[in-house]
Parts: sequence; C-alpha cells; structure tokens
Amino acid sequence: MEEKAGEYLVQRRVLDEVRLEEVAQKGTWSTKPTAGERVKESLRCSGPRLKQTAQSWIPVLGWLPRYSFRDNAIGDLISGCSVGIMHLPQGMAYALLASLGPVYGLYTSLYPVLIYFIFGTSRHISIGTFAVISIMVGSVTERLGPDANFPMNGTNATGNVDLDARDRFRVQVACSLTVLAGLFQILLGVVRFGFVVTYLSEPLVRGYTTGSACHVCVSQLKYLFGVTPKRFTGPLSLIYIVAATVITHFGGLTSKYNIDVVGEIPSGLKAPKAPDTGLFLEVIGDAFAVAIVGYAINISLGKTFALKHGYKVDSNQELVALGLSNAIGGFFQCYSVTASLSRSLVQESTGGKTQVAGLISSVIVLVTILKIGSLFSDLPKAVLSTIVFVNLKGMFKQFTDVPLLWKTNKVDLVRLTILLNLDLGLAVSIAFSMLTVIFRTQLPRYSILGRVAGTDLYLDVDTYKEAKEIPGIKIFRSSATIYYTNAEMYLEALQEKSGIEMGKLLTAKKKRDAKLKRAQKKEKSKSKAKKRVRRRGKPQVTSITPPPSSHQGQTFQKGEKKGSLDELGQVNEGFQHDAATSESDFGRRGWPLRRGGGKSPRVGHAQRGPGTSPPPASWDTGAVTTLKN
Repeated sequence: MEEKAGEYLVQRRVLDEVRLEEVAQKGTWSTKPTAGERVKESLRCSGPRLKQTAQSWIPVLGWLPRYSFRDNAIGDLISGCSVGIMHLPQGMAYALLASLGPVYGLYTSLYPVLIYFIFGTSRHISIGTFAVISIMVGSVTERLGPDANFPMNGTNATGNVDLDARDRFRVQVACSLTVLAGLFQILLGVVRFGFVVTYLSEPLVRGYTTGSACHVCVSQLKYLFGVTPKRFTGPLSLIYIVAATVITHFGGLTSKYNIDVVGEIPSGLKAPKAPDTGLFLEVIGDAFAVAIVGYAINISLGKTFALKHGYKVDSNQELVALGLSNAIGGFFQCYSVTASLSRSLVQESTGGKTQVAGLISSVIVLVTILKIGSLFSDLPKAVLSTIVFVNLKGMFKQFTDVPLLWKTNKVDLVRLTILLNLDLGLAVSIAFSMLTVIFRTQLPRYSILGRVAGTDLYLDVDTYKEAKEIPGIKIFRSSATIYYTNAEMYLEALQEKSGIEMGKLLTAKKKRDAKLKRAQKKEKSKSKAKKRVRRRGKPQVTSITPPPSSHQGQTFQKGEKKGSLDELGQVNEGFQHDAATSESDFGRRGWPLRRGGGKSPRVGHAQRGPGTSPPPASWDTGAVTTLKN
C-alpha cells in the first residue's frame, strides 16, 4: 500500500471465491451438534437438566423462590391494588363489547391472570380484558347468536327476544372461541413459532388497533345514549350503524328511552364447564385471528417493558402462557384475553416489579365476585361506556403518528380496518403486508454505481450527475436479496445495466472448459501409458499411422499381441531396438525384418522416401505418437 498526498493505493491480487477460501483457510468443521447428538442430549435425564426444563416451561419456579420481599413487596402491593381496582370497571365494560354479561368480564379478570402468573415471562404487563379482543369476540357472538334466533318463550324477554337463552348461547360461543384460540397459541408455542409475530410490522399492529378503537367507540354509543340500533355485520358495517342511528334520532322514530343498567351480578364462582366442541368449525377462522392479534399485542407490550427494564421475554413461552390462559379460562366461562396497555402502564408506573402485582389484583377481583359484586347491579351501562372511551385515549393518540409513518413507510400506512369489520380488516392487513414483502423482492431497484470525485462514496450514476463510473469496472447494485424467485430478473437487469451479454460469455466459458477437459484427459492418458511402459521394463511402440501420402488406417501387427495401450491403439512389438540391430536388418522398404523363425510383420504401403533414414526407436510426427522408455 502506497500513500501520497492524502491518497491510498492498495495493490493485491484479485481473488475469486475458491482462492479466497484457500487464502483465508476456510474451516470445514461444524460447531453445531449433529441431529443424533441433539436427540441424545434431549433424552438425557439428570437433576440439573430436569430442574432447567421445569423452570423453562413453568417460569414461576425459577423467579419466585428468589423473590426479594425487601426490594419488591411494597411496589408490587401498591401496583396490584391499583390494577385490581382498574380490573373491576374495565372487566364489566369490556364484557359489553363481547356482548356478554358484566360478570363474565370479572371472571376474565380473575382466572387468566392467575395462570399467566405461573407461566408468563413478562414482569410488567397486565393480562385480562382488552377492548380490541373484546369487540372481536363480540362480533362472533352476535353473528352466531343474533336476537332473531331467540324468539320470546320465557319470562325474561324484551322486545320479543328471550334474553336468557340468547345470553347462555353467546357465552357458549365465547368460551368455545376462547378455548380454540388458546389451543392455537399453545400449538404455535410448542413448535417454536413465536417468530411469526415478526411478520406483523409495527405500523400494521398500531394501525389495526387504532382502527379497532374506532369500532369500539361506535359500539359504545348505543349504551352511552341508551338506544338499541339494529345490528350490522360485515364490510362497511360501521357506516350502517352510524347511518341508522342518525335516521332514528332525527326522524323521531323513538319517543322514549329507558336507562339500561348492569343488572344482577351473581355472587360466587361457577364450576368449570367444557366448551361446545360442535362450534369449533364455525369459529375456527375467528379463533385463529384472535390468537394472532392477542399474541401480537401481548408480545409487543412485553418486549417494550423488557427493553426498558433490562430483562428478556421469551416469545415462545409467551405464546404458551397466553394459550394456557385462554384454554383453561374458557372452561371457567372466560373469554379471550391479552395484555392491556392502560393497566400495564399503571402496573409499571406505580412500582410493580414482578407478576406478584398481578396475583394481588386477582385477589381484589375475587373478593369483588364473592362479596361486593351485587353493589354494581344498578350501575348504568352508560357509565361503563364512558370508561371504555377513556381507556381508548391511548389508541386514539396513535393518530398523531400518521405523519411520521407517512414519512417512514407509506405502504405500511395503508390500512382498511376502519371501513372493514375487524376480522376481515385483519385478514386484509396481513395479506397486504405479505404482498408488500413479495413485491419488494420481486420489484427491487437496480443501479450502476459510480464514484463521486474527491470522496469514497459510490452512488447511482443515473441519479447523481457527479457519480462517474470507473473505467473497466462495473459496480452493479440490487436493493433486494437474491433468491430463486428474482434470480432471473436480477440477471436480466444485470445484462441491461452493464451491457454484457451473458449468453455469449457462458458459451465461451463452456468451450474453454471443454477444451481444457480434453487436454487434461490427453495428459492423463499419456501419463498412464508411461507408467505401464516403466512397469514392463522395455520400450513399447504404439501403432503407426502412415504418412498422408500412404494408405492410411493400416497398422503393423504381430501374430500374438501381449497388450494394448488405452486410447493409443495397438502395440507393435515387431520392432525392438537393441545393440545388435543395424541398418542391414531393415528391409528394402526400411522396416525391420523378421528374426528367429517368426513371421515377418505385415507391412502396409508406407514407404520411405529416397535418401531418408530408417525410423528411430522413438519418433513423433503429427498423427503418430511413439513412447520412449
């Protein structure tokens, strides 16, 4: 390397991949265990290994024995009481979003929290009811259990609808949906499929939750204003709700509204009950959507707090923990849960250090269910609706992120959740994200780079005027990784940008390789022939092809052949040079005469020209190859 006037000149050999591996001494060993070693290791049983496995599947066994009361107890107690108090109104309010009785929201705030305390890995998130998941469950319960399916035939009926039968069926639908969603999550966690959430970009999740907040807001207007509009489902249902309510109000179609209250909240806990498996086929698509959305919200919040406080959240174990919370909770008449942003922020900001705070909040909910639940029977549903509105504040604030998202990624910003219903909006959002990934790899940007004078920067020559190509060198750049789906496009772009015809280069390379192969094969044949001659200890002469003027194709033969040389014709032993051989031994035509009583070799019409000497023991002319020992 030479240095002068602030410039550097590096001189070295151009290395191809094979030569580089030789120079750098690429290792051929593998540090990873083989499949057999991994299986053997997994089947090995010992005390420490059993303890490690138990702690990995049941994390509470690892951190609870080391729990520091001195450092964590006060903060967890205050945090648990604060979150427990929030669970009460939110649980009852969000149950209305799921089209269930308020008491089922309290159940959902109890059992899943206890299960996550045992199996979860995040220290700060608050598991329980959440607005987005609640309204997704509500869309399923109202679709499968509409009012029209339950005509009045009992005492507790309103508007020709049997409310008791309707509510019981909707509880069955919600529990079946929850158990199936939990099973999906457990299965994905066991097969280590936690990375699937990485395909849900942050703009997608935030856009989806913000759009869902609009649906939640509209769904609470009927409780806030005490109206009962007709239920609409499917695409554009948000607009039909709104339109029907406006027409009803300004058209004076209803003259009197009754204030709707929570109603009776039964005391005590109900026995576990198996879900109706016959509903699984009807809710399988919705269950998978709930499983994915719930996990995406849960892991995003968990990783946020883990990064802030310096610990790690296991994405696969979070899937298992959330799945068990849903699957087991479904047997106790709970509906699907995930982490709540508002409660998680309160749990973290009030000093919560571990999931003991969640355990304390469950105790408060349990006391409410057993003793003081009846006090909420006269609570107006409009009050619960205002609680929902207040808790949506954080999601509505995400609208302020639109300018930033527009600058960073315009494609990911396009979402249709507001106009479409939640399940269809989620499907469209995920499909849209997958298509954007595909199109980005299929339609990359190709460019030829040139050096900007006076710098070490290389930029696109078509975009920057000062970027100039280096003579004799083409620097080709692709914005996407090369793999089988875009390999052909890459080749076409390379030929177009560089002006190099790959077809001609490949043809020339094939011809050169074939010529080299023939030469190597010829050298190999010569080497084999020489080795055989050395082993026999005497000179061997190959078949002699006459000069062009003679009758070609005829060879000199002897009655008995002792061997042949590969690819070099037959061996002629008629001529054996030794000290006793002289020019008189050659006949008139210049070829060796017979000796001893053997027959003379058959001689073709090849003649020696006048004045020429007999052929020596070793010669080599055009088509003739003679080996010399």
